Amino acid sequence: MRAARLMSLVLLLQGRGGMTAAELAKELEVSERTVHRDVLALAGAGVPVYADRGRGGGYRLLDGYRTRLTGLDRAEAEALFLSGVPAALREMGLQDVAATARLKAAAALSPGLRDAPATAAQRFHLDAPGWFAGDEPPPAALATLARAVWNDRRVRARYKDRVRALEPYGLVLKAGTWYLAARLGSRFLIFRVHRFGEVTVLPETFDREPGFDLAAFWAEQSAEFSRSLLREEITLRLSERGRRMLRHVADPAALAGALASLAPDGTVRLAVESIEVAFSQVLRFGPEAEVLEPPELRAMVADAAARTAALYQR
Repeated sequence: MRAARLMSLVLLLQGRGGMTAAELAKELEVSERTVHRDVLALAGAGVPVYADRGRGGGYRLLDGYRTRLTGLDRAEAEALFLSGVPAALREMGLQDVAATARLKAAAALSPGLRDAPATAAQRFHLDAPGWFAGDEPPPAALATLARAVWNDRRVRARYKDRVRALEPYGLVLKAGTWYLAARLGSRFLIFRVHRFGEVTVLPETFDREPGFDLAAFWAEQSAEFSRSLLREEITLRLSERGRRMLRHVADPAALAGALASLAPDGTVRLAVESIEVAFSQVLRFGPEAEVLEPPELRAMVADAAARTAALYQR
């Protein structure tokens, strides 16, 4: 633990030119006394660190000194590409590795570019979890599965009361929910991480399919899943304003088909998950849509319109 802190201290000084004991203590989350002891330990180990006395002083490295610790190892390099998703790193147990990688990357930058990480962080931020997600802890199996994914290790896992032998290819964070893309036998499947029970990382590794693309696989599976939910079809007649609203009301997976079916008189066929879901969608159109088919949905919307009119007449 102390070795990692000493390395971080050297990288901070190399990246920023000089820092006070208070600034170092805040960055390293230790006391100023610990910083003083660490500086003495570095000096004793031959690192040319010195105290700059006077106003604006602090600790500095001898001009021209460059540590050889800036080379990223594999884990740090991989974690660096996830640095824009801090919550995901924390849930997978990679936040310390990513922090070290960022320090090494910053130390390797030329002096004129060392403010680039802070500049970018003040202008762009990715908030992956969905709204109203609360403070629920990450799935218990997530860190174990993440370790298996990074190391291409097979796992034996309990999923929905069945024990399965899986080859975990990748993790996906979608609107605050974690999914695992894994190979089961000859098939690639998607699993919800929170549904895993006990997960054991096995000693043997597996060879990845050379052409497997996680992003493309997820996009294909997501589109197929969305289409599979659309089991019903309704027919509407839309006003001019209703046609403009269609993009905001239709399910994204149904939009292309709906636009292709749109007739000059505003008649449109819309794929929906169920009549109950269609009812809530049609109500969003208000008076800009008339249900033509099926009769069941037409009756439901007519009844809702009559009750709404009666409510306001009172």
